[in-house]
Amino acid sequence: MFIPSVLQQGEKLQSQLRAVTAAKVEWIVETYPQASPAEMLQYAQALQKKPMLSNLRGGVLYRASDGQELGRFGEQPELSVNSLLQRQVSQQWFGWSNRFDAVWFPEDLGNDYILVLRHDARSLQHQFYDYMVRITGIVLLIAIVITGGTMVVVQSLVIVPILKLRDSLMVASAALQRDEIDPESHLIAVDRQDELGEVMTAFNQSFLRNYEEISRRKQAEMEAQTEREKAEHLLLNILPESIAEELKQGRRSICDGFPEVTVLFADIVGFTTLSTQISPDRLVSLLNYIFSTFDHLSDRYGLEKIKTIGDNYMVAGGLPIPRADHAEAIADMALAMQEAITGPEFQLEDLPPLSLRIGINTGPVIAGVIGKKKFIYDLWGDAVNTASRMESHSLPGRIQVTEATYQRLQPNYLLEKRGSFPVKGKGEMVTYWLIGRNPEGKGASEG
Repeated sequence: MFIPSVLQQGEKLQSQLRAVTAAKVEWIVETYPQASPAEMLQYAQALQKKPMLSNLRGGVLYRASDGQELGRFGEQPELSVNSLLQRQVSQQWFGWSNRFDAVWFPEDLGNDYILVLRHDARSLQHQFYDYMVRITGIVLLIAIVITGGTMVVVQSLVIVPILKLRDSLMVASAALQRDEIDPESHLIAVDRQDELGEVMTAFNQSFLRNYEEISRRKQAEMEAQTEREKAEHLLLNILPESIAEELKQGRRSICDGFPEVTVLFADIVGFTTLSTQISPDRLVSLLNYIFSTFDHLSDRYGLEKIKTIGDNYMVAGGLPIPRADHAEAIADMALAMQEAITGPEFQLEDLPPLSLRIGINTGPVIAGVIGKKKFIYDLWGDAVNTASRMESHSLPGRIQVTEATYQRLQPNYLLEKRGSFPVKGKGEMVTYWLIGRNPEGKGASEG
């Protein structure tokens, strides 16, 4: 009881002495983070003029990487460079010389320095001796009243178990805070039938309850996170990311107007006849493979897939995030779709060759999400209807574009005038065939 109390008081006095200087050193580091060694020592030496730091007697600054002395002032501290480099000591009281040395390492200073400051510890030593005298008087009084045998019994039956219980409480509390729990290593062995044994048993029960609760909470959090990720992935497969974010933030109705976008419709020629020649499983598998290839192309060119209707594929450029080259990006995708559909992976030996009929138009549209179930990001407007007409009036293996799209694409693309012909709901229209990129022009960059 005497020794721990004395040592604790000594540590307390040292901490108080160090704390005053530490506050000033911290101020220096925060105020002059880029201070040179000479400036650091100059600032430290200036602390001697502070009323509360008149006991500062000297200091030395070392480089932490190699222990080289960078400068000093006043009395030389007695801590060795090797002990500092090995982090064996952060402060030491030299009672025979009434001096106290305190150390600040690089993590304290925010640089590659080790700072050691020497203090006059005579006032600390006087306080320590006074405390020792008081404690000695108390201990002598206790020793007179209580016999040595009683002390031994109390020590073994009460003090040691209480200290162990205290340590276990501190360790268990720290483990719970860090979420590093091992119930086997934190439970206390109970071999007593008295009140202290009941306290230990109660502690074990409380710890196990906390452990089980934290385990359930962690499991629930992991499951909730997994479900959130699944829902997030599903939502992003249905809607554009920016639209999904607006819905998650509580926007109930999403409807935006876009002054100019480019819309593409593509239809697989003869698909209805093809559906009567192969099994449903093979038909769906083929259609899925074709549309998955188109999905990859839409991602490649930074376009927004809108929907599929049967064997018809719809994609748009310039929304929900506007882009200046939406027509060029759609043109590049249309050419890539025609190239892909003629590839060997889509030309089956027992089936007629596959081909696409594609139509493209550029103009204003309204885009949004409506309804409460089975969300879909859809487009409305005359530009959409016209693009659909371009597809239905196109020819197998060809890409038909309107005058509006033609104006956006030439001269960077090769286009051939088809001529004027009647279009349902539109009257006479002049349209063009998109042939390919103009070698002397430039297409859209891939998304």
